[in-house]
Amino acid sequence: MIKATIDGKDIEVNEGTTILEAARTLGISIPTLCHHPKLTPIGGCRLCIVEIKGLPRPVTSCTTPVTYGMEITTSSPLISDLRKSMLDLILSDHPLDCPACIRGGDCKLQDIAFMYGEKENRFPGERRVYTRVDVNPFISRDMEKCILCGRCVKVCSEVQGVGAIDIAYKGFESKICPPYEKPLDCEFCGQCVSVCPTGALAGKMWIRKDKSRDEKRVDTVCPYCGTGCHITLHIQDNKVIRVTSKEDTWNEGWLCVKGRFGYKFINSPDRLKKPLIKRDGQFQEVSWEEAYDYVAKKLNDIKAEYGAEAIGGLSSARCTNEENYAFQKMIRAAVGTNNVDHCARL
Repeated sequence: MIKATIDGKDIEVNEGTTILEAARTLGISIPTLCHHPKLTPIGGCRLCIVEIKGLPRPVTSCTTPVTYGMEITTSSPLISDLRKSMLDLILSDHPLDCPACIRGGDCKLQDIAFMYGEKENRFPGERRVYTRVDVNPFISRDMEKCILCGRCVKVCSEVQGVGAIDIAYKGFESKICPPYEKPLDCEFCGQCVSVCPTGALAGKMWIRKDKSRDEKRVDTVCPYCGTGCHITLHIQDNKVIRVTSKEDTWNEGWLCVKGRFGYKFINSPDRLKKPLIKRDGQFQEVSWEEAYDYVAKKLNDIKAEYGAEAIGGLSSARCTNEENYAFQKMIRAAVGTNNVDHCARL
């Protein structure tokens, strides 16, 4: 274990622990924009700078490991001034349209600007201007709001393993884009959307929230497959307006395109909410008890007339492993046949 001091507090950490990780263990808040706990650090935003006794200049806490005897200061007049200057530089090339932004109220840059009382830009000058070209139905890219933190690039490469985007060009012309600046064409998992700290990336299907009304959040399980990813439904006026996933769940906040963007069926007028039985050529809604009795009677009639081998069971990839196990057990033990299969797809 390595002993160090952060803001006068003693701490022991494992070798390789960064200053940022150690500080958060002590409950000390250090602002960050480019850092994400599940991605490799780059120290790009420079907001997490701290002072170390004996060093001539501040260092980025997300990339600097703790060493024995290190004395660290995370907050001082110098650090505060440097962070404000870095924040001003970031805001100098960022639209200040927070009230109209789809991520307003859910933006890390906005939160940090509020924390340091930044209301206007001290560095006026030329700003990057981009034309939006997004033909995909899922992800909206507003590159004028991009701060080049690189989180989207890293999650696409390190977590999803796709590498659909990267940082192109240099200097003031730098931008994040697909190869040859073609329209985004990937798996549309939305991992990049989930880690973006600003309004540069958002879901096209997100309904613009009326911020005067309360938003309800409900934790549940994704209905699309047996993996069982945890999701959070954002609800307003009894309608799901967005789906997210918390980082402390077993799926670590990562979702596929279906789990993140496939929620419109919830309010579809065609959605089945009750069992249907066809009578006189027409489907009629019935209770679950009546449906169970109907299915049991039909299975017993078929088994009595043709034998158990005339019956087969087809399970679903949308069910959990436990549900599929119970289903095959019913087919084999109750019905008495091994004619059971699995679609293995949606």
